[in-house]
Amino acid sequence: MAEKTNESEQQEAELKLDYTIQSPQARNELVKKIIDQTPEDKLTPKYLEMLSNYLIFAMDKEERKQKHILTDNRMVTVNKRETSFEGLVAKFENGEDGIYGLITNDKNIIFTPKISITDADIEEVPGLRELRESIEQLEEAFKVATGKQKFLLKKTIIEQRKQQYMLKGSFYQPITPMNITRGMNTVSLDEEIRLTDDGEIDIKGFSFLNPDHVSAALCSYSKIKEEVWDKFTCDAYYMIIDLENLVDEVLEYDYPMYYDLIIYKIDGKTNEEIQELILRDYGVKHSPEYLSSLWRKKIPKILAEAAQKKWLYWHYTFEVKGKWKKCSRCGQIKPAHNMFFSKNSTSKDHFYSICKDCRNAKAKKIKE
Repeated sequence: MAEKTNESEQQEAELKLDYTIQSPQARNELVKKIIDQTPEDKLTPKYLEMLSNYLIFAMDKEERKQKHILTDNRMVTVNKRETSFEGLVAKFENGEDGIYGLITNDKNIIFTPKISITDADIEEVPGLRELRESIEQLEEAFKVATGKQKFLLKKTIIEQRKQQYMLKGSFYQPITPMNITRGMNTVSLDEEIRLTDDGEIDIKGFSFLNPDHVSAALCSYSKIKEEVWDKFTCDAYYMIIDLENLVDEVLEYDYPMYYDLIIYKIDGKTNEEIQELILRDYGVKHSPEYLSSLWRKKIPKILAEAAQKKWLYWHYTFEVKGKWKKCSRCGQIKPAHNMFFSKNSTSKDHFYSICKDCRNAKAKKIKE
């Protein structure tokens, strides 16, 4: 008799509950009306539990949208985030060095590859074709369903989609790559540099004349040097030597703070730690964001521009008979190029008579 009473209560509640309502607030208002209209003797624990489930499901769904609830599926996504190695490197300010600083005990970290269902899987995996057909039929029914039926169909579709991956996984295990980086000792670093008709430097291949390449080399410096330090026939071995020489020549005396920042970054220090060291040694406090900008943008640009100037001296001396110009202020003879002299359409050679270094020094003195 009691079972019949519970069944009648359940049927009565289901008739009143509207499963098409998605908002927790709207469902709450409906439940209040139902309770107000239901006699007190019929508000049994079973009846109230059904009303509670009706509310809780809508709240769970809303919080899942906002990612407040960490369900089992959500935790799988959080703990096994699928990414390419290049995508992960881009998230670290010091590139590959940031990754290797985290995995010093195991540099063969396994990244889980994305698994998908292919046409070959449908042909080879027993039962997969039938399961896919069942999912398609349920999806068609879902399009025209309403209320509780639509909710139940959606749950079934989700479960069957999970089952197809489980079915594939039980048939053959996915292959996970162990080596996540390409060996630098096999990489060719050929470059091709030329001047265009407009006097612009055109760069093809890897070159320190390109600030993006300088930034990439600095970010991966520790890893590359560790891999190629004794490989004398490897291009990357000499690339590291060139980078070290360029940094020493350009930054050590003219930009000592930038020079120290590079050393701190290569040592794996955080921006907050570097901020304190710079404040201690130079008496200036830069924000972590500014230090990041120096490391990724300004320092590579300074180094690349210095490399471009060195190349122009070499190019005008050994490759072509370049035009030269004497600065009317400092007296130095430099290549007649926009990197050394600002353009001036009114002059005979289309350049100002004072070189950029002297003009910049004058402007800086006036500003001070």
